[in-house]
Amino acid sequence: MALQTREYDLEFVLKSLFAGGFAGMCSKTFVAPLDRIKILLQAHNKHYKRYGVYTGLRGIIMKESFIALYKGNGAQMVRIFPYAAVQFTSFEFYKGEGGIRALYRGFLPTFLGMVPYAGFSFYCFEKMKLFCMKYAPHVACSPCQRNTGGLVLSVPAKLICGGLAGAVAQSVSYPMDVTRRRMQLAMMNPETRKFGMGMIKTLVLIYRKNGIFKGLYRGMSINYIRAIPMVAVSFSTYELIKQALHLDTGMKT
Repeated sequence: MALQTREYDLEFVLKSLFAGGFAGMCSKTFVAPLDRIKILLQAHNKHYKRYGVYTGLRGIIMKESFIALYKGNGAQMVRIFPYAAVQFTSFEFYKGEGGIRALYRGFLPTFLGMVPYAGFSFYCFEKMKLFCMKYAPHVACSPCQRNTGGLVLSVPAKLICGGLAGAVAQSVSYPMDVTRRRMQLAMMNPETRKFGMGMIKTLVLIYRKNGIFKGLYRGMSINYIRAIPMVAVSFSTYELIKQALHLDTGMKT
């Protein structure tokens, strides 16, 4: 019996890793062009700093090529598969160690890391799912399928819940993303080296130099455009693969 349980657990983990990794690849590829222009705007690239979302995308195509919108996406796939696989599988473990609250254990020491984004996105997605199932099952679960794990949301409901979760998470974590990006690119230009002096100093410098909307939240509009469909596709793909692989029952101990 113990051996069978271990085999089942291993099968569950492997399937979860595959589902999470594949979901991450789909979502990142879907928004790869928006990722490219977002980075150019965040870094105040001199060739694109006067562009908006649409004009920036058109500018990349005109100056480079259509394929240039997906520049670096191959390397992104190599990076995102293990990252998303571990992220989603870890969520399944945490959810089986004490519910959604388990995601926030160690919140303070990891606040400046991935928790502001990953924590809020998972938390909001699960809460919205429960809300839809409880208060609008005949709309959100139409047709009302019932799997071994309970009601199953329809694909449009999954997309809406995922998109809203992504919007909330991005709103909270975006200033740290801008700060991280400026620090990563600081040494590429003598004029920007001052942004590589440490996280707090960089955060303050961005605020003093450009303010909140043009500094800490620069490129936020395009981030909503890319993050909402990205998270929606990611969560929806993961949920659909979970259902296809019969993982809805969760992990046995």
